[in-house]
Amino acid sequence: MKVSEILKVKGNILFTVTPDTPIADAVDAMAEKDIGSLVVMEFGELVGMLTFREVLKTLQDNNGSVGPNTVRKHMDDHPITVTPDTDLNEVRRIMLEKHARYVPVMDAKTLLGVMSFYDVAKAVLDAQGFENKMLKAYIRDWPTEEENN
Repeated sequence: MKVSEILKVKGNILFTVTPDTPIADAVDAMAEKDIGSLVVMEFGELVGMLTFREVLKTLQDNNGSVGPNTVRKHMDDHPITVTPDTDLNEVRRIMLEKHARYVPVMDAKTLLGVMSFYDVAKAVLDAQGFENKMLKAYIRDWPTEEENN
């Protein structure tokens, strides 16, 4: 299974901010939309990711406040990315190795979406469920000894 197949099912709603967005506004947007990440775009290009991990670090650094700074100060400015052709198993490996819960999907310089660890887990579970259903149907229709004679 490829990333592009998961994006088709997931849809293409994207939430982005600029690096100059106040961090408080970005956190408000994440809370209002119930999302764990924002893609940071500048002049049409991906320049970073802001996830709840960076938000928590910011809260810790500022004694429980997000502070007055912009997203630029707190974002991950080197996010790991995947392409639409990346295989699901490769995405799983990358996310596990890098402890990444969110990865932008890029086609050259075009942002197509964001894959979350939830999206990957759901795709794996759905694929296993389908395979399980097919195996059970195959076993149920297995020819008996009497049918072979």
